[in-house]
Amino acid sequence: MVKDNYKLIYQEVIDTARKCGRNPEDVTLIAVSKTKPLSDIEELIQIGVEDFGENKVQELTDKYEHVSKPVRFHLIGHLQTNKVKYVVDKACLIHSVDSIKLAKEIQKEAVKKNVIAEILIEVNVAKEDSKFGLSVDEVIPLVEEIAQYPNIHINGLMTIAPFVENPEENRKYFRTLKQLSLDIKSKNIDNVNMNVLSMGMTNDYKVAIEEGATMVRVGTAIFGARNYNL
Repeated sequence: MVKDNYKLIYQEVIDTARKCGRNPEDVTLIAVSKTKPLSDIEELIQIGVEDFGENKVQELTDKYEHVSKPVRFHLIGHLQTNKVKYVVDKACLIHSVDSIKLAKEIQKEAVKKNVIAEILIEVNVAKEDSKFGLSVDEVIPLVEEIAQYPNIHINGLMTIAPFVENPEENRKYFRTLKQLSLDIKSKNIDNVNMNVLSMGMTNDYKVAIEEGATMVRVGTAIFGARNYNL
């Protein structure tokens, strides 16, 4: 079931990219496995899936330790400073950096573990009170500051768009994030590239791809609805 769902979404990603003139290989489908058992991940590993998204540090580290073969775990949820030490050497990419305080902690722990932390800057493009992330105006100053940290590498930007019935409503937010990434790229800041745009989820990933997403985070359409009461 999970395999079939993944294959369906993967094909949709390929088709969407091609329709808008993009190379499908430039779009990574992240299977968001948060709250789902390791057995679901193992099922997808059997068909070659390598990128999985987790919201919580504890869940990511548990799955990281017990998975049958190495895969890439992306931390896509909010990261508290006191949890950085557990995940800085396990997450292939931290999508949710939104403060200098968090960046300082990542730098400190990355030095201790002798790794380069790969991160994205989280932008709250839609200005939703319920979401983490910087306002668009705050992003460039933070990028310039974090760029000076030798053990952190900024790979691009991430946003979580509003949950809407009509995905077209989110196009403007994806377009804004893409333009922001181009603005940052034009500054040629050392230790910063804008190769990654992490945007789009189950309900709006096609629109996100049309607007330049290089990573889409799809959970429900692959794994089914989540039970947060477990």
